[in-house]
Amino acid sequence: MKRPLLIALLSLSVAVFGCHKSPSDGDASATAATQFKTYPLRGKVVSTSSATGEVTLDAQAIPGFMEAMTMPYKLRDTRILGELHPGDIVTADVLVSQGSDASVFVDHFVVVGLAKPDYVPAAQFHVPQQGDVVPDFKLVNQDGHPIHLSQFHGKAVLLTFIYTSCPLPDFCPRVTRNFAAIEKSLAANPNLFAKTHLIAASFDPANDTPARLKSYGENYIRSDDPKAFVHFDFAVASKAGLPPMARFFDVGLTGETDGTITHTLSTTLIGPDGKVVRFYPGNEWTPEDLLSDVKKLFPNA
Repeated sequence: MKRPLLIALLSLSVAVFGCHKSPSDGDASATAATQFKTYPLRGKVVSTSSATGEVTLDAQAIPGFMEAMTMPYKLRDTRILGELHPGDIVTADVLVSQGSDASVFVDHFVVVGLAKPDYVPAAQFHVPQQGDVVPDFKLVNQDGHPIHLSQFHGKAVLLTFIYTSCPLPDFCPRVTRNFAAIEKSLAANPNLFAKTHLIAASFDPANDTPARLKSYGENYIRSDDPKAFVHFDFAVASKAGLPPMARFFDVGLTGETDGTITHTLSTTLIGPDGKVVRFYPGNEWTPEDLLSDVKKLFPNA
């Protein structure tokens, strides 16, 4: 596959959207309580330091945060240092803790211009863009039935990624609660309900069996009615099928020694034609945001 220069996402980028405990964090409850405000950054890599775990960036002005400035930023995960080179043009997220520590991290890098044109990143991720044709990825749902994305052509599909053991309430649980709220709102509009479908896709095939996904889904949908999943699938890709699906939907995954999975959050609205309508990284979107975009596809529903 030809290397796309404009969308080479660093494979170990985890942003604040990872279900793991940073070495500098306290216990899990303290980590879960920490809230971050995210600011988009664009700039040039000046230098990196493995000794301090920092990258110095010549950044453009960050609206609402700071003027254009060259300064060192602490990396959320220092394993990406080898993927950054002086002269690289990058976009990233600046994560500012809203707690008393006022910590600042930078993460979720996308290299949009390579200083070393012949450098090949360890993995190449695709950031979904409007109009991209979504491949016919296959999964197994909570009932043990195979499903594939093309079977939903003609409907708008909201697809997000989770895993049932995610320990932090602001990550997978928050996304799943939002999807449950969307499901409830869509059910109140029969015309729109008939034109849509929801999928929460797990990236943990080793543990997220159909039975486990069903139990997890029932907890959020608040129903054990067999028909509860007709419109909302909880599904998992196979071990072999997961990597290409994760790469297409910009889901960075790293297994941790404690059994948790460091990951980015990724939600996508797929149109009735099987093409990307909008991509929602992170967890800042609301059910109302997604519902508004869905309704735009069906103005008469």
